[in-house]
Parts: sequence; structure tokens; C-alpha cells
Amino acid sequence: MIKKSYINKFNLDGKTAIVTGGAGILGTHFCSGLAEAGANIAVVDVNIDVARNLATAITQRFGRNAVAIECDVSSETSVKEMVETVLSEFGEINILHNNAAGKSNDLDAFFADFEDYELDQWQEIMSTNLDGMFLVAKHVGKVMKKQQKGGSIIQTSSIYGIMAPDQRIYEGSYYLDRQINSPAIYSASKAGVIGLTKYLATYWAKDGIRVNSITPGGVESGQNQTFKKNYSDRIPLGRMSKPEEMVGALIYLASEASSYVTGQNIIIDGGLNTW
Repeated sequence: MIKKSYINKFNLDGKTAIVTGGAGILGTHFCSGLAEAGANIAVVDVNIDVARNLATAITQRFGRNAVAIECDVSSETSVKEMVETVLSEFGEINILHNNAAGKSNDLDAFFADFEDYELDQWQEIMSTNLDGMFLVAKHVGKVMKKQQKGGSIIQTSSIYGIMAPDQRIYEGSYYLDRQINSPAIYSASKAGVIGLTKYLATYWAKDGIRVNSITPGGVESGQNQTFKKNYSDRIPLGRMSKPEEMVGALIYLASEASSYVTGQNIIIDGGLNTW
């Protein structure tokens, strides 16, 4: 009879995980899920007050060591300081969830028509969504390689990084009382995340560092009923996702349960990309 334990492979006891964008809508669930699986958590975010509250809540609920670290992932200096802080707090880094994504300071510019899109706005979003992924992976990967213990890096893409949005679903669609669309910069940057993931998976394979991505579909987060209906009508499962439905794939990729998985993109979209 086989005596191996399969469920224990999901256990993250003693591991240290960094989650960038850790205080966001999805990041809050990602940090909590990794902590419940046993990991100590570095909640990394530009919104340090929210990150601190989350770190405190994680420690109280799960009994894991969680610290909040302020970081602008588009700044290499800030990223270096963040990595140094994690090492001083925990001693090593075993898991990176490269999850931070940019939010524009000018929503009129962010949602502008493609023909009128400003280069400055394009570069602002790209600096976080893709340049930030590069910077964090670069400096954390350097640490993992030096540790000679392998590691797992998971990067967050988007359904619109693998397929184009159906522009028709945005007719009458609002988010937090504002009409919305999905601009080209979002698709381009998120497609780049998948390309970077595949490159790093082969580049660091010899060092035992696995690199994968997760691709969430539409997540309920304040959209109006028109958008929810338009989007849900495109989904085989007939609804938008809940934030917590992304967490299982992350724990799988972070743990030894996926020890032979690298260079992959797990799509969590209710079946949207299948038709």
C-alpha cells in the first residue's frame, strides 16, 4: 500500500511568502490563503495603512508572522529595500506572488479611446503592471538563487492578457459610479506577464525555481448590475467569480503539490476562454 501523504504537499509551514499588491481586493484573499496554509507573509503594498491592518488580522486569525511593507514596485530602489526588509524579518524567501497591478491617477486618461490614448498614461500603467513584475522577480529571484533551496514564483495576469475583451459588454456598464471599458494597455501589460513567466520558468529551472502564472476572469468588485449581467452572459458557469475562488490555484502553485509544474498559466475564468 502507498504510504505517501498527498494533502501534506499543500502545507506551507515554515515558508516565507511575499505578496505584492497584498492589500488589494484579490491580494487580501491571497495573503490570507497562504497564511492559512502555513506560510509567514510579507504584505507588500503602496497603501501601507491597509497593509498593516491586514497583517495584524492575519497574525491574529492564523497565528502566522505577518508584516506589512510599503513598496512602489515601479521603483527599483523601493523594491530592493522591500526585499532587504523581508530578509531581515524572516531570514529567507521561499514564495513570491508577483501580484501588484497599477491604478491610474487620472481615470479619464485611463479609460480614453485607443485613438486618443496618451503615451504618458500607457507608460504609467506599464511601469507597474510589467516593469514592476520584472523588478520584483529580478530581486527576489536573485535571493532564491543564492539560497540554493529553489522556490516558487507566481505572477498574476488577467483574462484580457490571453483574449480580447468583448467591447459590447461595456455598454451601460459602470464601476463605482463611473462608466468603464478595458483599455489596450491593460491587455498588453497582462499579456506581457505571461511571456515573462514562460521566459523565467526556463531561465531559472536549473536552480529549482518554478515560475507560473494565474489568470483570473472577471471578479465581482463593485460593478453595476448591467455589467454583471453582460459579463455573466458570456460565461459558461453563468456568473462572475468571487475573489476567494482564485486562492486555491495560488496555494497549489506555491506548494510542493505542484513540484513538477513550471511555465504554466492557470486560467480561472468560469470557462470564458473555451468559447
